[in-house]
Amino acid sequence: MFERSDQTLVKQALKGKKSAWICLVKRYEKPLYNYALRMVSHPEDAMDLMQDVFVAVFRNLASFRGESPFKGWLFKIAHYRCIEFYRRKKPMQSLDDAPVPEQEDEQACPAQFMADGQQSKEVHQALQQLSLNQKVVVELKFFQHATFEEIANQLGISTNTAKSRLYSALDKLKNYLELDYV
Repeated sequence: MFERSDQTLVKQALKGKKSAWICLVKRYEKPLYNYALRMVSHPEDAMDLMQDVFVAVFRNLASFRGESPFKGWLFKIAHYRCIEFYRRKKPMQSLDDAPVPEQEDEQACPAQFMADGQQSKEVHQALQQLSLNQKVVVELKFFQHATFEEIANQLGISTNTAKSRLYSALDKLKNYLELDYV
Protein backbone atom coordinates (compact mmCIF):
# COMPACT_ATOMS: atom_id res chain seq x y z
CA MET A 1 0.00 0.00 0.00
CA PHE A 2 1.19 3.53 -0.74
CA GLU A 3 2.41 5.70 2.09
CA ARG A 4 0.82 9.11 2.38
CA SER A 5 3.16 12.09 2.22
CA ASP A 6 3.78 14.30 5.22
CA GLN A 7 2.11 17.19 3.39
CA THR A 8 -1.05 15.14 2.87
CA LEU A 9 -1.09 14.00 6.49
CA VAL A 10 -0.60 17.56 7.76
CA LYS A 11 -3.50 18.81 5.63
CA GLN A 12 -5.73 15.99 6.87
CA ALA A 13 -4.69 16.56 10.50
CA LEU A 14 -5.53 20.25 10.15
CA LYS A 15 -9.00 19.24 8.98
CA GLY A 16 -9.43 17.29 12.21
CA LYS A 17 -8.62 13.78 11.02
CA LYS A 18 -7.09 12.12 14.09
CA SER A 19 -5.73 9.14 12.15
CA ALA A 20 -3.56 11.49 10.07
CA TRP A 21 -2.04 13.03 13.20
CA ILE A 22 -1.45 9.58 14.69
CA CYS A 23 0.25 8.51 11.47
CA LEU A 24 2.62 11.51 11.68
CA VAL A 25 3.41 10.75 15.31
CA LYS A 26 4.08 7.07 14.58
CA ARG A 27 6.26 7.99 11.60
CA TYR A 28 8.50 10.29 13.63
CA GLU A 29 8.31 9.10 17.25
CA LYS A 30 11.29 6.74 17.06
CA PRO A 31 13.64 9.11 15.16
CA LEU A 32 12.60 11.98 17.42
CA TYR A 33 13.10 9.93 20.59
CA ASN A 34 16.54 8.75 19.39
CA TYR A 35 17.49 12.34 18.56
CA ALA A 36 16.39 13.49 22.01
CA LEU A 37 18.20 10.59 23.69
CA ARG A 38 21.46 11.42 21.95
CA MET A 39 21.06 15.07 22.89
CA VAL A 40 20.03 14.75 26.56
CA SER A 41 21.38 11.28 27.46
CA HIS A 42 18.62 10.12 29.82
CA PRO A 43 15.71 8.00 28.52
CA GLU A 44 13.18 9.71 30.79
CA ASP A 45 14.30 13.18 29.71
CA ALA A 46 14.28 12.09 26.07
CA MET A 47 10.72 10.78 26.42
CA ASP A 48 9.59 14.01 28.07
CA LEU A 49 11.30 16.05 25.39
CA MET A 50 9.72 13.97 22.61
CA GLN A 51 6.26 14.43 24.10
CA ASP A 52 6.87 18.15 24.56
CA VAL A 53 7.88 18.46 20.90
CA PHE A 54 4.79 16.62 19.66
CA VAL A 55 2.53 18.80 21.82
CA ALA A 56 4.22 21.93 20.44
CA VAL A 57 3.91 20.64 16.88
CA PHE A 58 0.25 19.79 17.36
CA ARG A 59 -0.51 23.23 18.80
CA ASN A 60 1.37 24.99 16.00
CA LEU A 61 0.47 22.73 13.08
CA ALA A 62 -1.61 25.48 11.48
CA SER A 63 1.52 27.67 11.29
CA PHE A 64 3.38 25.07 9.21
CA ARG A 65 3.54 26.67 5.77
CA GLY A 66 4.99 23.70 3.92
CA GLU A 67 7.87 25.72 2.46
CA SER A 68 10.31 23.15 3.84
CA PRO A 69 9.81 19.47 4.65
CA PHE A 70 7.70 18.64 7.70
CA LYS A 71 10.57 16.55 9.11
CA GLY A 72 12.90 19.56 9.06
CA TRP A 73 10.29 21.70 10.80
CA LEU A 74 9.71 18.99 13.42
CA PHE A 75 13.42 18.61 14.17
CA LYS A 76 13.90 22.37 14.26
CA ILE A 77 11.33 22.50 17.04
CA ALA A 78 13.10 19.57 18.72
CA HIS A 79 16.39 21.47 18.48
CA TYR A 80 14.93 24.51 20.23
CA ARG A 81 13.38 22.31 22.90
CA CYS A 82 16.80 20.74 23.51
CA ILE A 83 18.31 24.20 23.95
CA GLU A 84 15.56 25.03 26.45
CA PHE A 85 16.26 21.75 28.25
CA TYR A 86 19.96 22.61 28.60
CA ARG A 87 19.17 26.12 29.80
CA ARG A 88 16.89 24.74 32.52
CA LYS A 89 19.43 22.09 33.50
CA LYS A 90 22.60 24.18 33.58
CA PRO A 91 24.68 21.99 35.94
CA MET A 92 25.82 19.14 33.73
CA GLN A 93 25.56 15.52 34.73
CA SER A 94 28.52 13.27 35.30
CA LEU A 95 29.59 11.05 32.43
CA ASP A 96 29.31 8.13 34.83
CA ASP A 97 25.56 8.73 34.92
CA ALA A 98 25.15 8.72 31.13
CA PRO A 99 23.16 5.68 29.97
CA VAL A 100 24.33 3.54 27.09
CA PRO A 101 21.81 3.33 24.25
CA GLU A 102 20.20 -0.09 24.11
CA GLN A 103 21.41 -2.51 21.45
CA GLU A 104 18.73 -3.64 19.02
CA ASP A 105 20.38 -6.85 17.80
CA GLU A 106 20.05 -9.35 20.63
CA GLN A 107 21.03 -12.28 18.37
CA ALA A 108 24.66 -11.16 17.89
CA CYS A 109 27.61 -13.12 19.23
CA PRO A 110 27.96 -12.33 22.96
CA ALA A 111 31.63 -11.31 22.65
CA GLN A 112 30.87 -9.06 19.68
CA PHE A 113 27.80 -7.71 21.47
CA MET A 114 29.95 -6.73 24.49
CA ALA A 115 32.66 -5.18 22.28
CA ASP A 116 30.08 -3.23 20.31
CA GLY A 117 28.43 -2.13 23.56
CA GLN A 118 31.74 -0.87 24.95
CA GLN A 119 32.52 0.94 21.72
CA SER A 120 29.04 2.44 21.66
CA LYS A 121 29.44 3.60 25.26
CA GLU A 122 32.76 5.26 24.45
CA VAL A 123 31.30 7.05 21.42
CA HIS A 124 28.28 8.11 23.47
CA GLN A 125 30.55 9.50 26.20
CA ALA A 126 32.67 11.27 23.59
CA LEU A 127 29.56 12.91 22.14
CA GLN A 128 28.74 14.27 25.59
CA GLN A 129 32.04 16.18 25.53
CA LEU A 130 30.88 18.32 22.61
CA SER A 131 29.17 21.66 22.92
CA LEU A 132 25.44 21.69 22.17
CA ASN A 133 26.07 23.42 18.81
CA GLN A 134 28.56 20.75 17.77
CA LYS A 135 26.43 17.89 19.08
CA VAL A 136 23.43 19.10 17.07
CA VAL A 137 25.40 19.25 13.83
CA VAL A 138 26.85 15.75 14.40
CA GLU A 139 23.35 14.47 15.18
CA LEU A 140 21.84 15.98 12.06
CA LYS A 141 24.67 14.91 9.75
CA PHE A 142 25.26 11.34 10.90
CA PHE A 143 22.01 10.25 12.53
CA GLN A 144 19.46 12.23 10.51
CA HIS A 145 21.53 12.08 7.29
CA ALA A 146 20.95 15.76 6.57
CA THR A 147 22.99 17.68 4.01
CA PHE A 148 25.02 20.70 5.07
CA GLU A 149 22.44 22.91 3.36
CA GLU A 150 19.60 21.28 5.33
CA ILE A 151 21.58 21.62 8.57
CA ALA A 152 22.27 25.29 7.87
CA ASN A 153 18.62 25.92 7.04
CA GLN A 154 17.35 24.11 10.11
CA LEU A 155 19.74 25.85 12.52
CA GLY A 156 19.62 29.27 10.87
CA ILE A 157 23.38 29.32 10.20
CA SER A 158 25.51 29.41 7.06
CA THR A 159 26.60 26.24 5.30
CA ASN A 160 30.22 27.07 6.11
CA THR A 161 29.38 27.42 9.81
CA ALA A 162 27.68 24.01 9.73
CA LYS A 163 30.78 22.50 8.11
CA SER A 164 33.09 24.23 10.56
CA ARG A 165 31.11 22.96 13.56
CA LEU A 166 31.07 19.42 12.19
CA TYR A 167 34.78 19.29 11.47
CA SER A 168 35.61 20.83 14.84
CA ALA A 169 33.36 18.28 16.54
CA LEU A 170 34.95 15.41 14.64
CA ASP A 171 38.38 16.65 15.67
CA LYS A 172 37.31 16.70 19.34
CA LEU A 173 35.76 13.25 19.04
CA LYS A 174 38.90 11.88 17.45
CA ASN A 175 41.09 13.31 20.21
CA TYR A 176 38.79 12.07 22.94
CA LEU A 177 38.50 8.56 21.50
CA GLU A 178 42.25 8.30 20.87
CA LEU A 179 42.89 9.01 24.57
CA ASP A 180 40.82 5.95 25.46
CA TYR A 181 43.00 3.69 23.35
CA VAL A 182 46.43 4.97 24.43
